[in-house]
Amino acid sequence: MASISTAGEAVARIAYLSSDVVLSVQPALASDSDFSKHLHSYAAKRLPSLVAKDLPEVTSVRYNVDPLLSAFQPLRSGKLVSVTTSSTTLLPSIPHLYKLAQYPVVLHVSLHTINYPDYSEITAIRQCGFTFLQSETLQEAQDLALSAHALAVKSGKGVIHFFDPANSKDDAPIDIEDRELAAKILDVESPRAMQGTQDEGSFLYVDDGRRAATVTGGASSPHDGRSETEAVKKTASTGASKSPNREASSVGSSVRESSADSRPTVSSATSMESLTTRPVTSEDISEYLSAIWSQIEKFTGRRYQAFEYTGPEDALSALFVFGSTGLFVDALGAADASEEFAKFGLVTARLYRPWIGPRLAEALPPSVRRIAVLEQIRRKTTKWGPVLLDILTSLRGGSSATGAPQIVGHQLGYIEPATARQALRGIFQNLNSPKPIQNLEVGSREEPRPSLDQYNLAQPKVESAYMKILDQVFGERLYVANRLDAANAGISATIAASPEFGFGSLLARSDHRRRFIGEVKDAAATRDFTTDVPQSWLSKWAMHAEDPKHVNAIAPEIIARLSNDGSSLASTLLESKALFFKESQWLIGSDAWAYDLGNSGVHHVIASGANVNMLILDTQPWSERAAADAVRRKKDIGLYAMNFGNAYVASVAVYSSYTQVLEAMIEADEFNGPSVVVAYLPYNKEDDSSLTVLQETKKAVDLGYWPLYRWNPNNEDGGEPNFSLDSERIKQELEEFLRRDNHLTQLMNRHPRFAANLSESYGTEVRALQKRKAKDAYNTLLDSLYGAPMTILFASDNGNAESLAKRLGNRGKARGLKTMVMAMDDYPLEDLQTEENVILITSTAGQGEFPQNGRAFWDAVKDTTELDLSQIKYAVFALGDSHYWPRKEDKIYYNKPGKDLDARIAFLGGKKLADVGLGDDQDPDSYQTGYGEWEPKLWQALGVDKVEGLPEEPPPITNEDIKIQSNFLRGTIAEGLEDTSTGAISASDQQLTKFHGTYMQDDRDLRDERKAQGLEPAYAFMIRCRLNGGVATPSQWLQMDSVSSSYGNETMKLTTRQTFQFHGVVKSRLKSAMRGINKALMTTIAACGDVNRNVMLSPLPTRSAFHRDVHQVSAKISDHLLPSTSAYHEIWLKDNASDEKQTKVAGDAVVDKEPLYGPTYLPRKFKITIAVPPHNDTDVYAHDIGLIAIKNASDNRLEGFNVLVGGGMGVTHNNKKTYPRTGSMLGYFPASKIHLVCEKVMLVQRDHGDRSNRKHARLKYTIDDMGVDVFRGKVEELLEAKFEQPRPFEFKSNIDTFGWQKDEEGLNHFLMFIENGRVEDTAEFPMKTGLREIAKVHKGDFRLTPNQHLCLSGVRDEDLDTIKGMLKKYKLDNLHFSALRLSSSACVAFPTCGLAMAESERYLPELITKLEKCLEENGLRQDSIVMRMTGCPNGCARPWLAEVAFVGKAYGAYNMYLGGGYHGQRLNKLYRSSIGEEEILGIMKGLLR
Repeated sequence: MASISTAGEAVARIAYLSSDVVLSVQPALASDSDFSKHLHSYAAKRLPSLVAKDLPEVTSVRYNVDPLLSAFQPLRSGKLVSVTTSSTTLLPSIPHLYKLAQYPVVLHVSLHTINYPDYSEITAIRQCGFTFLQSETLQEAQDLALSAHALAVKSGKGVIHFFDPANSKDDAPIDIEDRELAAKILDVESPRAMQGTQDEGSFLYVDDGRRAATVTGGASSPHDGRSETEAVKKTASTGASKSPNREASSVGSSVRESSADSRPTVSSATSMESLTTRPVTSEDISEYLSAIWSQIEKFTGRRYQAFEYTGPEDALSALFVFGSTGLFVDALGAADASEEFAKFGLVTARLYRPWIGPRLAEALPPSVRRIAVLEQIRRKTTKWGPVLLDILTSLRGGSSATGAPQIVGHQLGYIEPATARQALRGIFQNLNSPKPIQNLEVGSREEPRPSLDQYNLAQPKVESAYMKILDQVFGERLYVANRLDAANAGISATIAASPEFGFGSLLARSDHRRRFIGEVKDAAATRDFTTDVPQSWLSKWAMHAEDPKHVNAIAPEIIARLSNDGSSLASTLLESKALFFKESQWLIGSDAWAYDLGNSGVHHVIASGANVNMLILDTQPWSERAAADAVRRKKDIGLYAMNFGNAYVASVAVYSSYTQVLEAMIEADEFNGPSVVVAYLPYNKEDDSSLTVLQETKKAVDLGYWPLYRWNPNNEDGGEPNFSLDSERIKQELEEFLRRDNHLTQLMNRHPRFAANLSESYGTEVRALQKRKAKDAYNTLLDSLYGAPMTILFASDNGNAESLAKRLGNRGKARGLKTMVMAMDDYPLEDLQTEENVILITSTAGQGEFPQNGRAFWDAVKDTTELDLSQIKYAVFALGDSHYWPRKEDKIYYNKPGKDLDARIAFLGGKKLADVGLGDDQDPDSYQTGYGEWEPKLWQALGVDKVEGLPEEPPPITNEDIKIQSNFLRGTIAEGLEDTSTGAISASDQQLTKFHGTYMQDDRDLRDERKAQGLEPAYAFMIRCRLNGGVATPSQWLQMDSVSSSYGNETMKLTTRQTFQFHGVVKSRLKSAMRGINKALMTTIAACGDVNRNVMLSPLPTRSAFHRDVHQVSAKISDHLLPSTSAYHEIWLKDNASDEKQTKVAGDAVVDKEPLYGPTYLPRKFKITIAVPPHNDTDVYAHDIGLIAIKNASDNRLEGFNVLVGGGMGVTHNNKKTYPRTGSMLGYFPASKIHLVCEKVMLVQRDHGDRSNRKHARLKYTIDDMGVDVFRGKVEELLEAKFEQPRPFEFKSNIDTFGWQKDEEGLNHFLMFIENGRVEDTAEFPMKTGLREIAKVHKGDFRLTPNQHLCLSGVRDEDLDTIKGMLKKYKLDNLHFSALRLSSSACVAFPTCGLAMAESERYLPELITKLEKCLEENGLRQDSIVMRMTGCPNGCARPWLAEVAFVGKAYGAYNMYLGGGYHGQRLNKLYRSSIGEEEILGIMKGLLR
């Protein structure tokens, strides 16, 4: 049989088995308590409960967020609730304990601190109405935990079971509980009678009259369990209000306060007998508990009483210990007969409340004449201890007082095990002295320990972002009054971190500064300084002491002058040097402050009108808001503060808008009055990744749960609106506030585009209405048609299943069927059972998952027990790939959604029209092979297989059709941009905008939530610039920075093709963003699409003249191959209201024809790169054309190029017809004609590339189909010249060379690390700000590298110190990273790339962090290993050339490749397929050892 070794485990098991809900109160969500690890283990193993109808619900709650509030809702819903907590939570929870005492809730309390717990946390709440049980040993912890639950159900009252975990730490393990015994003790039928009983009480702090009661009278037993349960229900709902306010029970009081209940009772008459309902008394509790303990004794032989006595039956002296007894038990047990204390008896209370005095007298031997009472109470508030008074009352309060034993109180302190015998000896001597000393202290008053609290308060790492921003913004003048690391003598960290303490501290600080100003004025008038210099500076300072700008500017200088002076007066002033600054004073708090604003201190700060800033962090994730306990009543602090009218208020989220956080903090500091900045930082556990926080933040902000805004009452004075909305949605409560003061109308007038979002509330009911309207619209269309109905529902991620469904619908119509085609999630599920013929078509996503637009449908079908489909006929077709998951154990994922759906519909009664069809991408015709066999069976089953005269189906529209019909890339883009009804553009225009340098995307982090809210996806556009060679001027950098902040998501992506990329540009801002880019004399045309794209070039000019020659050639190639259409100019730049000449595209004038490309352009994308040996940092082998620059040996200038063709990275998983390829050598060609070589290679591809199959359309396939020699011949034929033999060259690496380099012309170049190319500001690293400031003074270039880093190029020696200083200031000079991290790169992937199957940019840094310890252990930190990651097999980060690569297969699963050449010349090979993080780390750590 399994065993238990700790009291926490024993109690956790009983709590889990005996409850519907277990609240696990923890120091932090990521840190375990004595109980939580076990509770979560049972929940994970789905351990069955003895009483719960389903599995018990284990809920983790942080100890400092008023955790007992979470007990009310489940209790009032009729659930059995237990709480596992430390004693730290008890005193702050006193307001709740008095009400909870009237519910059958059990609190298991672990006393802390370890080895020396403070029992005053128990005595302080002894009058709260709970029953208190105390256990000491491991076995007692198990038995009394069970007793507590049985007693709570029996009595209907709350029970607190408390224990010192250290007391039993050395006990031998015990067996797990006997389930049969536990079931009998709990009397499981009684809990079930209570479960589901609703209590209508809704108050938290006001007495709503609920009283635990019992029923007596007539022939019934006065303690019939069922009757008592019913009585509890009845009095809670109907009869309780008739009871007097003061309960006639001694529960929670000493015996002197209790006797028989003498008040009138509430009664009801029946035809049989009279029953009486009365409150449960202390005698009832004693009787119930005796019965429970009798059962335990009967089954186990273990005997329990209200007071336990151990020791000689003829003892003259006894110890009554209210504290940790373990040391005394051991010492007494080991004592020999000669010891003075050998005949001591030991008494402890098993039942502490109600205190049953007569039971104590019964427990003591008659021989006992002296009792030493030991109370382990550190927070002593009265002269006499509470337990001492209880014992005195019990043993000396009767008529036989003359015969009562002598009672002497002692204060029990911390005792080392080695001194326990000595302590007993001292107690014995005091007890037996003629005049014993009362309240004698035994042991040390304080245990040597680090904290006054059980839990050391610490700011979770994830929350440090806002503190870092405060440090960045305010620097030395930042003062946080309740900073966790502040030294506050004698004050616990919990109190010191509270708003009350912090507010008081700030008031004291303000008084201190006022005194300091006086001291400075006095000092300025003296001559006690060593020199006269400080006096003049102090005088200047004193004149403007309250002017922040003035004093903060001169404070550093004053401090420096005083430091140099060296006088005693100067030293005295420097002791308070922080006060020379006009401090930015802040209080930092959590959302725990929001549960009771009146008691938390927040109200006092706002109401005071004092100039105090509060930063309050809210950490509740958006995904948990629906499950949040409504009774907890967390307040909207921002709204609360705005209603005061005197406070600055801002709602911010650092993972949504860093810039807005900065603005809010600066404005709050400048506001003269209280300021409240409520800051969102959602996490489930304190060690959550930044990715989790980011995703939760985006959902909350996008859907209005956490609106971003700023409220400044002072704005009215300047004619500005008080309210500034910085996000597009607001929640209902804020909307009502704004409507009341007419602010919403003003806001909607100022921002018409927000009007629909601001004035409507979204929810699941809206979504349901949309489904219903769509279905009804279809039915209206079908009413006029004849034939059998056929409803086709699809779930599709990549469009194949949707295309099949629509084609099947058209074919059904042609055969006379009334067809309706909808996405599964758009269909109202309740109508499914009314259909006649249902066809379901689904593709396979991830690891056998449903596509996104079918998940809700499947979840509903899977979980329903009410759907009767016996009247429908159905068929299922599934699309998948039998080789996608090659491991044997993963074969179940093949077409799993379709198979599961087929089985479930059949289970619900559906009748099959045809067996499930399986489309396999591995078949010759892909999924069409299986579909071609399945569709005829469907028509046959429907009786429409013999229809004649079917119309010929038009061929599907291809990209080639879209291009040729687009009128040279115009399409309907201009019209789509004007359509304000949607954030999207048409499907054909989505293909065409790629040629203009922009992709339409949507935020995949938000898809599910927006869909649930009835909203379209969060559409936005990615814009990619065309930046030849990756070179930008400082003014261009500044303009790109401005574009990203004004129109995008405030970040820039430096891509693996050496250009800028912007994300999050909504359609309404797209044209403005394009014009902003053009303003910098840059363009986006041909940055994407079936054209030649950005020409890449090695960025680091170690040989300046040679590099300049190569750059000129790259520019010539880029301009030569640029498309000529004027559509770009017309759509994005032309302004009909002004002269067209003012909006010219940078470069030559454009004409409306395509001499190189023709109307259909190229079959697929075309990429050119140039490498400058010895650096292959452009991965020259990976592109359609790779040019290797060859230097003239005599003058070190450019001579020509070796030409590679046919490289390419994109593949499709498990499609062997697609593959990565390195370029083939054509030969050498002189530099003067190389642009023509590129043109002719491109023209051969234009005329011979495969336009019928885009997966076979890249140049690499054309060359393999044609052969390298034939291809070379065709190029030479167009060139009318031959390639020469390739010239010798050598590559040494394909990574970047970081740090400072000097070229032969004396110019300096610094290559800095930009992880995965993401330029952004974060709390830890203000990178974007730093680069912006550098661009304002830099006189050279910014060079983007193909590995996504940045080179600050062309720094002259005279500017070197300035640039180095700025790099240091903004941490941009930091290169102290592992070589693995420096050599890594990743594509964007989630959340914006529509092709992504897994994370990449957001995950790779985390993966590397987990590998770096292993690198250091094996001495490999400085060894470069090229590691790359992509979210899909398209290969944007060129993973196939990396030494180690991870290519996304499904969310959280990757294919692992090994063996790429370090010089980028050799492809890697598949090593493992479809592995997750655990396997990745295991493999990598093995390889690195």
